[in-house]
Amino acid sequence: MAFDDGARPLPPHLDPRAGRSAHPAAPGRGGSRLAVVARVVAALLSLALLLGSGWGWYLARVAEASIGRTDAIPTEGNTDAQGSDHAGKAMNLLLVGRDSRAGLTAEQAAEFSTGDPEGLLNTDTMILVHIPADGSAAAFVSIPRDLYVSIPGYGESKLNSAFGRGYNDEEGSEADKEAAGARLLIQTISGVTGVQIDHFAEINLLGFINISSIVGGVEVNLCNATDDPLSGAHFEAGEQTISGAEALAFVRQRHGLPSELDRQVRQQVFLAGLIRNVLSQDLLLNPVKQRQVIQQVGTSVTVDQGLNLFDLAAQMQSVKPDEISFQTIPGLVDARTDAGDVLEPADPDALKEFFASLSAGADPDAAAPSVEAADPADVTVSVLNGSGVSGAAATAADALAAAGFDASSGGNAAATDVTTVSAATGDEALAAAVAAEVPGAAVTVDDSLASGTVQLVLGADSNGIGQPVSAKAPETAPGTYASSERTAEDTSCIA
Repeated sequence: MAFDDGARPLPPHLDPRAGRSAHPAAPGRGGSRLAVVARVVAALLSLALLLGSGWGWYLARVAEASIGRTDAIPTEGNTDAQGSDHAGKAMNLLLVGRDSRAGLTAEQAAEFSTGDPEGLLNTDTMILVHIPADGSAAAFVSIPRDLYVSIPGYGESKLNSAFGRGYNDEEGSEADKEAAGARLLIQTISGVTGVQIDHFAEINLLGFINISSIVGGVEVNLCNATDDPLSGAHFEAGEQTISGAEALAFVRQRHGLPSELDRQVRQQVFLAGLIRNVLSQDLLLNPVKQRQVIQQVGTSVTVDQGLNLFDLAAQMQSVKPDEISFQTIPGLVDARTDAGDVLEPADPDALKEFFASLSAGADPDAAAPSVEAADPADVTVSVLNGSGVSGAAATAADALAAAGFDASSGGNAAATDVTTVSAATGDEALAAAVAAEVPGAAVTVDDSLASGTVQLVLGADSNGIGQPVSAKAPETAPGTYASSERTAEDTSCIA
């Protein structure tokens, strides 16, 4: 395959001619529609991660030569509720999956149970991906297809109908209609989330099928066996490797799960396994498979006209599985409307605050300034017991003394769920030394305490000195769904 020599030059950190070797681096049937979150994210993330490899300059050219482009980003109705700065150089990508049968033979359509052709314009898979400017992490938030939203110019309906409305009302070529659908979807999601969307990507069904097979399948872990004849999801409990038709059945399953959000978790778990495969030594040391993945991505993915694959690769090339988080939206409730059964945010403002927190949490400038901990020998600490466990204060004081602190038991305190480290203003370094011994404890300022002393109150969440406190389950109103969160490294079982 020949490439235009006048193409955009590579950044130095991706170009082997600027110091890197050009050789590979060593390091169911029925009407249910396909909602495959992994097929979108995996393709884009595979592309970004592989482009950061030693011969990424070549893979990038392969992808650029075949990847589809669309005019997806609207010029209005796509703004950041937090202000015009838009979190510096952070990047927000909307990843979309649709039931396109492009490239499928009749036999493949039957084998993979592609569902009702009338639903091809529904975007049943949507993920908002936030990548901070330094590329240190990535947050993937699944957006439910049944979220009840205001679609600009069309009133309220399910989110997955926005693309089709824009598509059907556009006059012009197929490309014009596709772009119009993408723009209306972006405007709708920006309005409900308060997030400005920078880039758009869509992948078709055949691409997902092929990518999952190229990487040798994906390992998933089920807490219980499942048998859903509608999606074809028939799986034993425990760890197992799936690909192709089994993979589609796994991420499609809706029946027998507690909620729609649980299907999203399944999709995220599959995607996490796919990411681990992309980053594994088996793939990183196999240039043939790398090229196969990139070629498949190039022929299966359509992105907006402004997405620069080189920049995406540069921003994500150092990300690791434990720095990639997958989340569902908290605070959603079931409702019944003219559009059928839907999900609604119990508090629309809280939903926007949730999305705003993605940027705040990833912005190093937004983090609280760190305090250098004092030497334990210089810290006097009194331990009080509010945990309800007899003798906990004395045990903790002994452990702190063994660690070099001047520690003593102060007896009992009022019962509390939260372990707290307190000190007067100016004694932050002393409090930091004690807090380091009880990771996750709350740290507060209490000017009623004598200067130079620290008070440690053990709560019901205490697990002893040297152990993190137990994480408190998020509080949600009755009838609302809590957010779930896991990293790409998490291999624990799911429902």
